[in-house]
Amino acid sequence: MLHWRKRREPVTVTREIKILNRFGMHARPAAEFARRANSFRSAITLTNDGGRFSATSLIDILRAGLAQGSRLTIEAHGPDAEEAVDALTKLLEELQAQEARN
Repeated sequence: MLHWRKRREPVTVTREIKILNRFGMHARPAAEFARRANSFRSAITLTNDGGRFSATSLIDILRAGLAQGSRLTIEAHGPDAEEAVDALTKLLEELQAQEARN
């Protein structure tokens, strides 16, 4: 059940994702992911194998070393955290589906 907040209070939302793309999170999808992450007001991070990386930084995303089979957690904290995690999860799914077709 969704709980609607009266005001846009900051919340923290996390979601775990598995990288399915055989090339992992390479430059093109990482750039698109960072661009989308920058469109939100919330602070967004990725965690992988104990490392914490900024989701708004292409360099950080590439440093995370997200190979095929990697599990990462997207965490957003802020007034649009729910929307950010939903949109970024959807973007990853779309990018992975697109790569699978090629």
